[in-house]
Amino acid sequence: MIWTNVAQAANKKQKNKVLQNNNIIILFLIFIKQKMPEDKLEKIDNIEVLKLSLLKFKGEKFLIENINQFNNIIPLLAIENFFGFDTETRPSFKKGRNNQVSLLQLATPEKAFMFRINKIGLPPGLIKILSDVTKLKIGLAVKDDIIQLQRIEHFKANGFIDLQNLAGINGIGELGLRKMAAIVLKGRISKSEQLSNWEKPKLTEKQQNYAAIDAWACLEIYRKLQSK
Repeated sequence: MIWTNVAQAANKKQKNKVLQNNNIIILFLIFIKQKMPEDKLEKIDNIEVLKLSLLKFKGEKFLIENINQFNNIIPLLAIENFFGFDTETRPSFKKGRNNQVSLLQLATPEKAFMFRINKIGLPPGLIKILSDVTKLKIGLAVKDDIIQLQRIEHFKANGFIDLQNLAGINGIGELGLRKMAAIVLKGRISKSEQLSNWEKPKLTEKQQNYAAIDAWACLEIYRKLQSK
């Protein structure tokens, strides 16, 4: 279901709330139920996380490194209305230096699209998706990602859902993706590639798997919470 009408969503005991901050418009899905008391929220420690099996993305991966490749996958993107969303940035080990976004990921249950922003920038077709209120992009701390993307190309962000805003009202006391995935998906996300070089000429298979899982996990957490 596409949430385009606040009144309609309210009838289904859900609301859409559009927040504006620094010219960023983010669509948050707010459930009509109160956040649980802090002592009732489910949490998990790192030792328990390490006991869980690694999550694996078993779908098809698309690495988009040039405009021709981007144009070829537009029909695949056009038919989807829900995406897991994430970005990766080459780490900086110098104080005060921040690198631009290197990779943007959009994932469905069966497909993961990875756009090498450092090579193709933000094409109009991709900006259209990021601005489309009918195409929901589910991520974690999405406001920071959007700010970084807008430094590359200005656009009006619409249709974003931040899982951190759904945690407390669903009884989850963790805000990081790794622990949230452990609680909701009962699996472990490896962070071994997080600080790797996302601008190297050729991304490794491990990097591509890591990037795909991060975006896919956001969508799967959302789907699980929706099914409660």
